[in-house]
Amino acid sequence: MRFLGIDLAWGEGTAQRPANRSGVVALEADGSISAAGWTIGLDDTLAWIEREGAGEDALAFVDAPLVIANAAGQRLCEKQVGQRYWRFGVSANSTNLASPRQAGVRLRESLELAGWRYDDGVAGPPSAGRTMSECYPYTTIVGATELRYDERPRYKRKPRGMSAVDGWTLRTGECDELIARVAGLRDADPPIDLCSHATTRMLVEIPSPRVAAAYKKREDLLDASLCAWTAALWHRQGLARCDVLGAQDDPDGDGRRATIIAPSRVSHQVGRTALLLTADETSSSVRRGR
Repeated sequence: MRFLGIDLAWGEGTAQRPANRSGVVALEADGSISAAGWTIGLDDTLAWIEREGAGEDALAFVDAPLVIANAAGQRLCEKQVGQRYWRFGVSANSTNLASPRQAGVRLRESLELAGWRYDDGVAGPPSAGRTMSECYPYTTIVGATELRYDERPRYKRKPRGMSAVDGWTLRTGECDELIARVAGLRDADPPIDLCSHATTRMLVEIPSPRVAAAYKKREDLLDASLCAWTAALWHRQGLARCDVLGAQDDPDGDGRRATIIAPSRVSHQVGRTALLLTADETSSSVRRGR
């Protein structure tokens, strides 16, 4: 099984303004990275997925909403991110049919036409075929005990009230620390070796740049690596290590449930000891999203 991680730009772009870059990583079962880089726009991303998944059993984990059926508010899987990960400072943005950025839905539709299957994860991980599921790197960072985080690292945005200079220093330092921890997964179960590919090796060997555009590329590649490793973790350890957020949601007209597959500490897993907040409590607790 090959594991594809896609940190997808949610906006599709226009002829006048191209879409933002998406980070992409292909991870092999032995932990080596066989492809890594960036794509621009849905056509480029679809071509990369088709190329790296051709002739293989492949599992693609995408950081973007793939199924949206709710007319307003949050999807259930997004609510459950806030309910189960709020203590680590993690929540999710709201997505519904009125949301303007739905590149994930378009990507899923195109992949389905190409023979891929959307898998909500309710039945456990697939053993063969070409499938795609939705993930969220923040839940991996705080939910995977291998990464040793008790709260969300601030590599994406500075805390409120912090100066821009101090905030940038904090973000780049947190990003480099997260990369070092991901690099330490080369002997994990499952493994990922960032140094096995020239592009992801740069994450380890070169400190975070202080130029915003270059830093965003670094962040996208890091998140794509986390998506690929989450796919491998799901395939290897399934429901023993991961939750299927939104599993209780109503399916859409074609039987698809909007779910997020999220690594979870045992004490927070569905059906274990986690206590769910009410929707009102969640909204008052949530401070940050994707």
